[in-house]
Amino acid sequence: MPAEAVSANQIAIDAAYLVTGICFILGLKFLSHPQTARNGNRISMLGMAVALVATGFLLDWSSAWWIVAIGGGGGALVGIYSARAVKMTAMPQMVALFNGAGGGAAAMVAAAEFLHLNPGGSALSWDQSLPIILSSVIGAISFTGSIIAFLKLQELITGRPLTYPGQQFVNGLIALAVVGGAALTIANVDTVPAYFVALGAAALLGILFVLPIGGADMPVIISLLNSFTGLAAAMTGFVLGNNVLIISGALVGASGTFLTMLMSKAMNRSIANVLFGAFGKVVAGAGGAVPGATGAIREATVDDVATMLAYAKQVIIVPGYGMAVAQAQHSVRELETQLEKRGVEVKYAIHPVAGRMPGHMNVLLAEANVPYTALYDMDDINPEFPRTDVALVIGANDVTNPAARTVASSPIYGMPILDVDKAHNVVVLKRSMKPGFAGIDNPLYELPNTVMLFGDAKASVDLLVSAVKAL
Repeated sequence: MPAEAVSANQIAIDAAYLVTGICFILGLKFLSHPQTARNGNRISMLGMAVALVATGFLLDWSSAWWIVAIGGGGGALVGIYSARAVKMTAMPQMVALFNGAGGGAAAMVAAAEFLHLNPGGSALSWDQSLPIILSSVIGAISFTGSIIAFLKLQELITGRPLTYPGQQFVNGLIALAVVGGAALTIANVDTVPAYFVALGAAALLGILFVLPIGGADMPVIISLLNSFTGLAAAMTGFVLGNNVLIISGALVGASGTFLTMLMSKAMNRSIANVLFGAFGKVVAGAGGAVPGATGAIREATVDDVATMLAYAKQVIIVPGYGMAVAQAQHSVRELETQLEKRGVEVKYAIHPVAGRMPGHMNVLLAEANVPYTALYDMDDINPEFPRTDVALVIGANDVTNPAARTVASSPIYGMPILDVDKAHNVVVLKRSMKPGFAGIDNPLYELPNTVMLFGDAKASVDLLVSAVKAL
């Protein structure tokens, strides 16, 4: 092929990659608001389609077509099936699994390129070995860490922190093995053994890195692992000389890092504390006493709560993981509809880390067609609680714990919470008195303005809907 034709072809591909980068940036921008999120997703899909078509012109189809067909076709089928079959309540698990797949893919591509450029252990230049080792190590950590996060979220292993004596020391030794293997690889000292030592140690570190992290911190960890995958993809872009991978990886890495910082700030905790604090061990009584707590739990009937709700002027619904696991979002939407028919103003209070991934509650409520205008962030809704007749808390344990404000010895002291205890009446829907992900008791349940309605959240809300209709 003439040089002019090759040059023109490359220019067209680079232009397509530029369009892809612009689409990804616009997609992220639109994803920042619920009303434009769907269009943001579509724009990002368009950008990815452009990138795939452009990359097709770089392939040698005479020898690689069947590999592309198997990989692309298989991936498309998995994606379509997952989008249709996986319930919204299982989105955190799917995000963790897909994120791990991205990290694993980055590590595998880097490993393949390492073996391609390093036949027989020949020396690599540092500008080749550095991005290869970074992509491999970060991708391996993201892959195994995301798999453990998936297992915790799917409850195939316990969501509580898994710790053992000397854990940080062991992790430190493994981290040293990663750094040592990476350094030897870059320095061209026994490159093949050193590379695979670094890769294996990184994969092990990803497992041990996530095991001691409890379910309460999963939103932060999912976001952090997502940023790791983005960084690994960007490094892979440098390995392959592919601009679209560099752009998209940098966007994912930067947005994931920013979101991780916001999640940590929302819990008033440092990232180091999230990673190494083993937050979420069950500690009976660790919630501490708060002013007004009586030490007694009052249980209400469905009819009591229905009457309370039906004759209220304003009700604030506080969704949490209890709503997600019971798949009660559609029932909650029906309750909202019945209350509004009676002239009750209904609002939703959304804590930044409610659920098991960023935006978990927003996604579930959107699935049930709850209007975006009814969803309020913590800072906007907190001033509303003192003039609210009923705050209906559906499984949101830790984000409503008043010990965070008043008990300095509490593990969650200082964490911003939803001020549900300031409402005239608080109704808490729970299966039992079992602590939430933070593993501590909630003195909210002992306040004189709080009553408990025990049972499955969906079943309880369905009964409330029927009872409100009957009034």
